[in-house]
Amino acid sequence: MKGVSAIPAVAIIPSPLFLWRVKVILFLLWGLCCCKIGWDSVMRMSVDLRDLFLYEAFLYYNPLLLVALMIWLWGVNLWVFAQSSVNYAKVFDLSQTHLSHREIWRCATWLTLVVPTSMTAYLYLYSHGEVSLAASQPVLLYAILLMILLSPFDMFYLSSRFFFLRTMWRIALPLQAITFPDFFMADIFTSMSKVFSDLERSGCRMVHRQVATIAWFEADSICGSHSVAIPLVLVLPYLCRFFQCLRQYKDTKEKTCLLNALKYSTAVPVIFLSALKYHVFPDVWISFYRPLWLISSVVNSLYSFYWDIKRDWDLSILTRIFMFKNPSAWSNLLYGRSWVFYWVLGSNLILRCTWTYKLSAHLRHNYLTVFAITALEVVRRFQWVFFRVENEWNKMTAKQNFEMSSDVMPSESDRLLDSNSHKV
Repeated sequence: MKGVSAIPAVAIIPSPLFLWRVKVILFLLWGLCCCKIGWDSVMRMSVDLRDLFLYEAFLYYNPLLLVALMIWLWGVNLWVFAQSSVNYAKVFDLSQTHLSHREIWRCATWLTLVVPTSMTAYLYLYSHGEVSLAASQPVLLYAILLMILLSPFDMFYLSSRFFFLRTMWRIALPLQAITFPDFFMADIFTSMSKVFSDLERSGCRMVHRQVATIAWFEADSICGSHSVAIPLVLVLPYLCRFFQCLRQYKDTKEKTCLLNALKYSTAVPVIFLSALKYHVFPDVWISFYRPLWLISSVVNSLYSFYWDIKRDWDLSILTRIFMFKNPSAWSNLLYGRSWVFYWVLGSNLILRCTWTYKLSAHLRHNYLTVFAITALEVVRRFQWVFFRVENEWNKMTAKQNFEMSSDVMPSESDRLLDSNSHKV
């Protein structure tokens, strides 16, 4: 109608809290649907086939679930660093466009959604007789993730993917001076050695078209549980870290680099003595090689624990990382608390000892136990990151303060020249 002023429409924008609650509800509904479909699919199989099939399905998807867990926890690390005074971007020499903790969590969310969905489709299709379609599910998932990681196009955080791939290349070929991101990521890879081993076995089965087949009965096959590739892949992260230490010694001539290299070399007998079980007589393994494996496991665990608390961390400031700029319930719970000190030391010692279980090829048939221990090792590495990065930041700030003080203080020759210029 003419002469009547139009009333402007007010856009109704839901609050961020409301949107967050809706996302949580949808996530829970999705999780329940996946669990229900997966459980019904497994129950359709015969009892004899059920456990073996779950073992094979678990082989393809458990490494990706552990990667998703590591990404989630890395986002928590970055969030804590952002709340505290630790400038992690300067420690890792990151550009201004580096991923924040929110973007890290976004990547983890997508991976957490895609992997169980693919696993549910795999279980459903196989239980309903669609074997060829079921076999295509893990292959398609791995292919998509690999294409995203290696894509040269400016999408899916190109600069961050390039930084990650470049660091991996520097870890594999330590022909240049070792930087903090190089050996930091290499240390994280040692905790993911079981993940790399399962990724190798999954890729082997996909290449040889053994997905959704009965090839897991053939332990001596090229992709079987007795394959020599298993210990070789397990030991690879430790060898990379070993050669990094030798490179650091070449550049710095510090003897601590050799002691650190010795620490990583103690993981080699743990891995290969365990793998010998499938290549020697049982009596020989029990009487000779198993005691050596136990001794080497204890030596490696205790040596690694000692190095954590003596070299990687600064125990005098163990809880300072939780002194947030804006105090919150988390900082009040963690900062300056003695229980955090004892928890970190105790859990690190226990998980260092159980760590050897996941490196032992002759124990990997207990796949649920190995998965739980590997997940706990990821959690141990997550709490290790806090104190390792803070220790490096404290070293950087102390060095900068020393250089600034040395620049301000005049040298001895300058003081002598100044005294000669004075007229008495």
